[in-house]
Amino acid sequence: MNALIRFLKDEEGAAAVEYGLLAALIAMVVIVGVRLLGTNICGVFNGIALVIKGTNQTYTWTQCS
Repeated sequence: MNALIRFLKDEEGAAAVEYGLLAALIAMVVIVGVRLLGTNICGVFNGIALVIKGTNQTYTWTQCS
């Protein structure tokens, strides 16, 4: 019985749970940021690719998805 009471009072694993929640929150912020900026970054890289190729085409935003 004493072992069960000690187990229920033990709080050593609480830090690991908090770090896990913090990591999940940071991951969600990164994913949302990448999704919001993804099409803009895609447009920049596609525009650079067209300049490097030396084509006379202009980039259209519909190419990014």
